[in-house]
Amino acid sequence: MERLESFMDEHVYPAEAALIAEQEARRGSDRWMPHAKIEELKALAKKAKLWNLFLPSDTRELIAPSIRAEVDCGPGLTNMEYAPLSEIMGACSFASEVFNCSAPDTGNMETLARYGSIEQQEKYLKPLLAGEMRSCFAMTEPAVASSDATNMQAEVVHDAKTGEMVLRGRKWWTTGAPDPRCRVCIFMGRDADADGRPGHRRHSMVLVPLPHSGVRMLRPLTVFGYDDAPHGHAELEFENVRVPATNVLLGVGRGFEIAQGRLGPGRLHHCMRAIGLGERALAMAIVRGSTRKAFGRPLAVLSADKIAEARGGCG
Repeated sequence: MERLESFMDEHVYPAEAALIAEQEARRGSDRWMPHAKIEELKALAKKAKLWNLFLPSDTRELIAPSIRAEVDCGPGLTNMEYAPLSEIMGACSFASEVFNCSAPDTGNMETLARYGSIEQQEKYLKPLLAGEMRSCFAMTEPAVASSDATNMQAEVVHDAKTGEMVLRGRKWWTTGAPDPRCRVCIFMGRDADADGRPGHRRHSMVLVPLPHSGVRMLRPLTVFGYDDAPHGHAELEFENVRVPATNVLLGVGRGFEIAQGRLGPGRLHHCMRAIGLGERALAMAIVRGSTRKAFGRPLAVLSADKIAEARGGCG
């Protein structure tokens, strides 16, 4: 924890203002390009052994030994041990990426470690663990209430003649898809022959290499008017996307089984990062409230109730 805080103070925070200014100055397609400074910081984080901190030891042991021998798979922290580190990273918008601990890659790496074949791990997990590429996860759909994932209508068809899986449908809020470094998508869809199966055995997860001729990015999506470039979220169209049947994760009809294993740690990571950001925002508000005056009184006095509410909201 102390080493991470020291790294943040020495390397991450000093780079923040310049990175924000550089991003704000970008126009057009340049807005989606990776920042060279972040790549420099990633190299320093690797050297400092602050890499893949999110990966628990029991998940790490499921990774092919040949990959573990070549790539730093992290110190094997428990979720409880990692939680305060995730909070520290959350205080800066790009910090998680510096340590290869950003979503959705963390969830996708855990998914590949737990449920991927050796071949799938070699092709996709290894470069993700090394920070050489990014990934996305396509689950939510615009045409249905996706809070109930059994509503998903995007389709997975097994073409017995060619031995391929054919994917069709539209997905949105696919985080990371606009990133030019995104090289694999985990697609979750309803099996075309799923009728008669139990509700949570009707969907499969399939690995889609990117770019792919059948995958079209319709638009980047915005939150409060911001598209979150250079990472962001996208609406995607999957039009007769063909991939080998060996790209199915774990097995046909086991998508929900994978989803439950994937989403649990991800929720912990997200909430801790949010707390870290909230804590930093509160600290900045206190400084400003103590140094600015209105009507002859410090802002902190005039807004003491709001500051107290914020303190409670941060936990």
